[in-house]
Amino acid sequence: MIELNRVGRSFTVGRRKARKTVHAVRDLSFTVEAGEFVGYLGPNGAGKSTTIKMLTGILAPTSGRIQVAGLDPTRRRMALARRIGVVFGQRTTLWWDLPLKDSFELVRHLYKVDQIDFRRRLAELTELLGLAEFMSTPVRQLSLGQRMRGDITAALLHDPAVLVLDEPTIGLDVVSKAAMREFLRHLNADRGTTVLLTTHDLGDIEKLCRRVMVIDHGHLAFDGTLDDLRATAPDEESMEGVVTRLYSG
Repeated sequence: MIELNRVGRSFTVGRRKARKTVHAVRDLSFTVEAGEFVGYLGPNGAGKSTTIKMLTGILAPTSGRIQVAGLDPTRRRMALARRIGVVFGQRTTLWWDLPLKDSFELVRHLYKVDQIDFRRRLAELTELLGLAEFMSTPVRQLSLGQRMRGDITAALLHDPAVLVLDEPTIGLDVVSKAAMREFLRHLNADRGTTVLLTTHDLGDIEKLCRRVMVIDHGHLAFDGTLDDLRATAPDEESMEGVVTRLYSG
């Protein structure tokens, strides 16, 4: 479902004689099979966001090849948008001053979702995520947890094969976080949606992911099962300690 083959992405920063090249991603290769739920970890500046932007077609790779759902993200960005859903925990795709239900209706038009399919999916997501009580509330008046549920719904209304999540539980309280994790687990297990999750919350990883990739300085530092990652640690070392050690290594 996702394939990166020796992908690199460089940026030129600075001005005139002070210009330099920064390699955000270097020689990155991995595949994600249909139906996998994969955690993608890394410290700030490691290359996570650059990878996500290349997967979604926002950035073109400097070198290498990418395919998502059988499409080149840069050349087929519009077609790819109908096959993937993307949620950024610190940004909303909803319309700030509109009631939540009106935002969903605009999403339907943007993705050209059939009215019958739209109503069926929205009814299912409304029940699973508990949206009914604030459907008529303007987005700007929603709590963070409510808005995140709205953003997840908007990303799934066109029934994407791949869901890319960037910090989907950031800032959520314990109850909202548990509800979000349970929904994502259901989505992957029952619907077979492929999920790539980037997060700094190792609780998300331990609760949801069977496979973990760790990126640092643009390179893939680890790719394996969660059990494999745990096995690299001494008995007394926490999961946070394991990941921190991979970052620094």
